[in-house]
Amino acid sequence: MMTPLERVNRLLGDLRLARVDFDTLFAGRNSLTPLESVELFLQDQQRQRTLKQDLLRRKRAGLPAEKTLDSFDFGFQRSVSKEQMLRLSDMTWVEQAFNVCFLGPPGVGKTHLALSLALRGLDLGYAVAFETLESLMTILKTAEISNAGKRRLQFLHKAALVVVDEVGFMPLSPAEANLFFGFISAMSEKTSLIITSNKGFDEWADFLGDATITTAILDRLIHRCEIINMSGDSYRIVHHQSIIN
Repeated sequence: MMTPLERVNRLLGDLRLARVDFDTLFAGRNSLTPLESVELFLQDQQRQRTLKQDLLRRKRAGLPAEKTLDSFDFGFQRSVSKEQMLRLSDMTWVEQAFNVCFLGPPGVGKTHLALSLALRGLDLGYAVAFETLESLMTILKTAEISNAGKRRLQFLHKAALVVVDEVGFMPLSPAEANLFFGFISAMSEKTSLIITSNKGFDEWADFLGDATITTAILDRLIHRCEIINMSGDSYRIVHHQSIIN
């Protein structure tokens, strides 16, 4: 014969509700009315569901690391100010499908700042996705033949904010450049993009291989866009650490 707790846990399972540590939840609350007890129980269910959804969004985002503005060395990297980034971190631009582009040589903090905005978006409840250009190309090329690629592309289209990192590090074939154009076009004025690139826009035709496609991509990307040009030495090289001191 089942105990009352076992029967309750079975009911919770049937209703797809989270299990509850009732002893902890109701500790010191013996004076609650039945209605207040139900309210407390439902509040706990809501809390657990929100936490589960938050963990799922963070997993789906695929951020390679969690970076914050507080951990960014604005004293070393002076081509962008903390005030600029704090204004962007209100994330109101996501509602308007604006884009942000970080341009500059390797090691100046482009990805760190992109990740800090992506993390802020997650904290505010937005659906966020992170891809390098290389991984994005794999998704776009396999979406019609791979269930995993198809599901990821569907998620990218539904996300409020998509980060595309390392644009320009590798040249694209003509077919890949067309796929990239198709992706940017599909996102235009619907989904916010954060792009990091080691090349200025005047150099994009070099790795895209086609001036016409480059113009079409940039026309859609920078129409509603905050462009942040970064410069300086590589933080990683200047602050390298040796195994043997």
